[in-house]
Formats: sequence, structure tokens, C-alpha cells
Amino acid sequence: MLLNYVKDFFIKRKVKSSLTTERSLASSDIIKTVGLLVDENYFSEKGKLIDEIISFGISQENIQILVYKNRIKSIDKGNYTICTPASVNWNAEVTDKSVKEFIETEFDLLINYYDVEKALLLLINSKSKAKFKAGFATVDKKLNDLIINVNADNYQVFVQELFRYIKLLNKI
Repeated sequence: MLLNYVKDFFIKRKVKSSLTTERSLASSDIIKTVGLLVDENYFSEKGKLIDEIISFGISQENIQILVYKNRIKSIDKGNYTICTPASVNWNAEVTDKSVKEFIETEFDLLINYYDVEKALLLLINSKSKAKFKAGFATVDKKLNDLIINVNADNYQVFVQELFRYIKLLNKI
């Protein structure tokens, strides 16, 4: 257990040091593909969240989901990738092939649906090749292009606000 805290410390330190440089300005492309990074330990309504995103005109085929779990307890038969703390090594390098693929995918929008900073989630967010990133105000503000200040339980309000601002930015 203590080793996990030490590992998280090193990963967070590496992420924070990589954030000292400013990100390039987000692109002005129309949003067609969406990556969804969810912490299932605090939010388990993935299906309802996806349905809400689909209701704003994003196709189900264009949504890719990466779910963070502390541990895999049983075989989960969802159409999403699962990552755990074992997906990263002590050098803050992702070792899981499917997580690497998620990071390398150039999404038009990456939704970081977690409001508690966890080392692996921060690492995936910072390394992601997404063109535009959105997330919660409780997470480091350097990671996201759009920050929404709502409670994570209010997924409907989050998605409504997200798409309201995306429309104002002419991305839909």
C-alpha cells in the first residue's frame, strides 16, 4: 500500500513538471470523435453519460471510453477499455497496449470525467493527443482547455454545459 502512494507521488511529480510548458492553442475543428476518460470508483453511470452525449449529436461509434478502476474484481463485458494502477510503471510510462492506443488517438474532444486527482488519470490526460480537452474545476487547470464547475454526480448538467460552450466556440 505504501509503495502505491510512493508510485503515485512520482507519477504526479512527473506530470506536474511536464505541465510547466504551455499547451498549444486548441484547434478550431468540428467535433466528431470523443474520448471519454472516466473514474469508475466515483462515477458508475457510464451508460447514462454516454446516452447524454449521444443526445447532443455525437455518434455512438465515434465515442471511445477508457475506464479507471482501482482493481478489476470480475470480468467486465463492456465495450470500453479498463486501466488500473498496474497499467503504468514507476517511470510514469504506460505499459498497457490498449491504454497506449487510447492516448495516441487524436480525439476532437477528450472528456475527463473525474473530479479527484489520481496519478494515472492525470498522466493519461497530459499525454493524450486530443485536440480539445474538457474536465472539472477540481482537477489541475493546466490539463484542460475547458473547465466546468459542477459536481460529478450531475452528469446531465455537465454535458449540457459542455455542449453549450462547445456550440459557442463553433465546434459543433
